[in-house]
Amino acid sequence: MRDFAASPYHRKKVAANKVKIQRQPLDLKKYLRPLGKVTLGLSGAMLLCALFFGVYRAVSSATFFRLRNVEVSNSKRLTREEILAIAGAEPGGDLLRMNLKLMGEHLMRNPWVESVRIRRYLPDGLSIAVTEREPLAVVNMGFIYYLDTKGTIFKVLNQGDRLDYPVITGFSEEDLNTDPAGTREALKATCDLLTILREKGAFILADVSEIHYDKGYGFTMFTSSGALPVKIGSGDFAAKVDRFARIYRELMAQRATLHYIDLDYNDKIVVKKG
Repeated sequence: MRDFAASPYHRKKVAANKVKIQRQPLDLKKYLRPLGKVTLGLSGAMLLCALFFGVYRAVSSATFFRLRNVEVSNSKRLTREEILAIAGAEPGGDLLRMNLKLMGEHLMRNPWVESVRIRRYLPDGLSIAVTEREPLAVVNMGFIYYLDTKGTIFKVLNQGDRLDYPVITGFSEEDLNTDPAGTREALKATCDLLTILREKGAFILADVSEIHYDKGYGFTMFTSSGALPVKIGSGDFAAKVDRFARIYRELMAQRATLHYIDLDYNDKIVVKKG
C-alpha cells in the first residue's frame, strides 16, 4: 500500500495573495478652498449692501434733507395752501422720500390744473409750478361746464363760480361719447370764433348772449337785445367778423326791424328784414 503521506511529491501549500491597494487620503483643502472664496465673496457683498443701506438710511433721515422751503407759482384759482395740501408737501417731511410723480398726479386731478412741474432742490427745497386752465366760455349740455382756451370742457359749474362768459349751446354729452373726435374739432372751432371776436370785434362779443352750434350748418350768434340771429357758418371767421364790424353799429340801429343777419358769404352780408 502506497503511503502518500511519506511521498516526496506531496502538495505544497500556496501562500495567500498579500498584495494590498493603498488608498490616497482625501484632500479636503482642494474642495474647501473654492467654497471658502465663494462664501467670502457673498459675505463681502452682503456687508457692502448693508453698509450702503445703512448710509442711505442715515442720509435720508438726516435733518439737512428735511423740507423747509417750498416755492409755489402764482395762481388765480388755487391758493398756496390748497396746492400744498393737494400735493401732500408738508414742511419738515423727508425730501428724498417724496414721490414727485405722485404729487403731480394728485394736483392734476383738480379740474383747474392744466399742467404741473415739480422739482426737488437739495438740501431742503421744493418748487411747484402749476399752470391753470383759463375759461373762455360756458357750455350748456344739461349741466353747465367751463370751456378753456384749448377747447377742453373741464369743469361743471358750482355755486359761486363765475357765469359772465359767452354761453355755448348745441353740444351734448352724447356727442362727446358717440363722436369724440368730431366734437373736439367743433369745440376748437368755437374757441377760434371766440378768440377772433375778442380780437377784432370785442364790442360785438359784448352784445352776444349765446353762440349756437349746429353740425350741419355751423355757428349762429344771438344778440343780447332781441335775440337777433347772426349766422356765421363754419370757417373763415376773421373775414366774416371784419365785414360785420364795419357795419355793425348801423345794423344794430335797425335791430327792431331785422329778422336775421347772414355773414356766411365770401364777399357780402345778407340782411333779412322782418
